[in-house]
Formats: sequence, C-alpha cells, structure tokens
Amino acid sequence: MCDADVAAEAGKPVADKLETSAQQGPQPEQAANSAARESRRVRLEPVRHTSSAGLAHWMRQHRLSIAFTSSQSDRVCMVGAEPGGELSFHERFFERAMGIVGNRNRIYLGGLYQIWRFENVLPPGRVAGKIFDTCYMPRNLQFTGEVDIRELGIQKNGKVVFVNTRYNCLAELSLTHSFRAIWKPDFISKIVPEDRCHLNGLAMMDGKPKYVSAVCQSDIIDGWRARRDNGGVIIDVETNEVVCQGLSLPHSPRWVNGRLWVLNSGTGYLGYVNFETKSFVPHTFCPGFARGLAILGDYAIVGLSRARRERFEGLELDQNLADKEYEAWCGVQFINLKTGNLEHWIRLDGPVTELFDLTVLPGTRCPMAIDQQGNESRSMVTFEDATGTVAGAEAIG
Repeated sequence: MCDADVAAEAGKPVADKLETSAQQGPQPEQAANSAARESRRVRLEPVRHTSSAGLAHWMRQHRLSIAFTSSQSDRVCMVGAEPGGELSFHERFFERAMGIVGNRNRIYLGGLYQIWRFENVLPPGRVAGKIFDTCYMPRNLQFTGEVDIRELGIQKNGKVVFVNTRYNCLAELSLTHSFRAIWKPDFISKIVPEDRCHLNGLAMMDGKPKYVSAVCQSDIIDGWRARRDNGGVIIDVETNEVVCQGLSLPHSPRWVNGRLWVLNSGTGYLGYVNFETKSFVPHTFCPGFARGLAILGDYAIVGLSRARRERFEGLELDQNLADKEYEAWCGVQFINLKTGNLEHWIRLDGPVTELFDLTVLPGTRCPMAIDQQGNESRSMVTFEDATGTVAGAEAIG
C-alpha cells in the first residue's frame, strides 16, 4: 500500500472510522480497581536482580549501556557500569512501558496511550550524583490514544515511526491527530481498530522502515490468535513481499551487516532469515519467551520473559524447554554470535516477570532517567544561553 492510499484511508470522515471507548462500553469498575491495586503492589515490591561476573567490565569495554522495558510491571530499567566497577541498575515507572529506542542523546518510549521523548541533559564531562554520565529528562509527551504501541524507530529525517498494533499499520506522530498511518500490509483491507495480524516488530535500514514482523496474515479481528504456532511472517515494507514465513510469534527483526536477525519467540530461538528459501535459520536457543533484541558487532542482546501459561501454552517453546531441562526465566542474555555461547546475563526476580523491548545506548557508561512525577522533574532546570552553552542541572550535580 502506497502513502497515497494510506493517506486516503486516513482522510475519511472521522465519524466513519472513529471508535471510542464509550462506544465499546465501559470497563467494569471492579476490574479497574483490581488492576490498579495490582499495579501498586508490583511497584512497591523491589526487583531482585543478579548478573554474571564481569558484565560491568564488558559494558565498559564496549562503551555502552542498555535500557529495557517491562509493560507488565510499568518499568524502564537502565543498566550500566558505575565508576567503581559495579553494575548500575536504575529504574523508573511509566505506565505500560513498551517499545523503546534511543542513543546517547535521545530516547523514545511508547506507553499505554502516549509516546515520550527524553533528552540527555548532561553536557560532556558532567556527572550526576557522582555516578551517572547521562541523564535522560522527559521533554515531550504526545498522546496517541490506546493504539497498542509496539516497537519504534528513528528515521533519517528525525521523525519517530512506530508499530501501531491495534490498527495493523506503521505510523508517525501527527500534530493534530492520534497518528498518521504511513503503511499497512497488503493483506489488511482497511485501517480499523482491530488487531488482526498482530503486527509487532520493526527493522530499520538506512534510517527507513524496512522489515516488520507479524504473527500471521489474518484480515479479521483477533485472527492471529489461531495461528500462533506457524503463521508468523516477516514482510518487506518497500515491496510488501513476505520474505520469511512459517514462524511462531516472531518479534524484533533487526537488519545488521547484511543479515536479518529475528526472534522466533514461540520456539525460543534467535536466528536469521534465509531469503532464498524464505525460511528461518535457528542460531541459539534462549530459555524463555524472547522479545526485545539488539545486535552489536558479534553480540546479540536478547530480552527474555517467563511465558504466561494461558497465552503461550501449546507452543514449541514449552517442549523445547522441557527437552533441554530448562526453566523459563526473565532477564537479558548477551550471546556471542560467533560461538553461540552465552557470555553474560542479567536475571530478574520479584515483580518483573516479562520484558518487552530493549535498546543499546552506545557511548554511555552509566545512564539514569527522570520520571514524570518525581521531585526531580520539578526541581531540575537546564537551559542554554545565547551562545548555545548548556547550564543548569544543579539539582542532580
């Protein structure tokens, strides 16, 4: 579907295509209160995290840190290396934190019904709290409504693009509306608020959206749920060609050094696409529901979740775990792609049982973030003068 077709669809009268929560009917108050209580409980319970020996040294050696999200626990966690050599684990709360993408200067984060933009406010050489060399401050919040924001990418023109799962499309932010639809799969007949194919992952190439993952090619509401075992596909955004098929709940396609990597989450395998046969080539088994992937040189950094039985039972992942006598766990694995060996890991216990997405922050050593409601967001003021010199940040100096 070309941009013109998408624009024409998006330009139909609002009354013809707008579906509000009021039309769908209110949620039961009891269920809402129960969810709120559970959210508060999860926030109060501390996260227990352990890691492999030498991970902090490895991160310093590669001059990077990572950030990952957990929509299940409303958390954004940033992991780096403290000056003394210990691993730094910094967390903040954002409602249904999902897709995340960023670099040393900027981070975008998808939430329940909004996309956040964070800026690193620390100038080079400045350290916050005697530990952190980057401090991501929320500078912009754009409301999208509940469109089920999945993975995000930063385009060459600086605009953020995101997977809009509820509307089965790729979208950009709009100044006046919830989003601007820029692409949809050919098999999706129209842009409506029905999660039909469970579009979820995005691979960027040369600053443009190139590949997406979907659980199946369904054009009916919730049709993807019946094809979790082998209906998954990878689609070329430019040509609309299905370049890989027969996947099970695929996530997080990533194009790196001429190879398209993907998580075949329903089986537990990290692997890559064979374009000639349009098939998935398994590389390394990951003991959990794999979701969230970054490729850095010869290393793959993979997010893992403990699979929810009611949603993932019956998948090949269960049998693979049993065959290998593994128990699914939640955390992050650092895999050497040359050897297939697990070299480092972070394991999470307590309230966090699922991860959603992760991003590498190159050139950072020890990152932190400011949330939207704490005292820091009110007291910390940074500014630049007429010469462009950055000042302020006294509250965290």
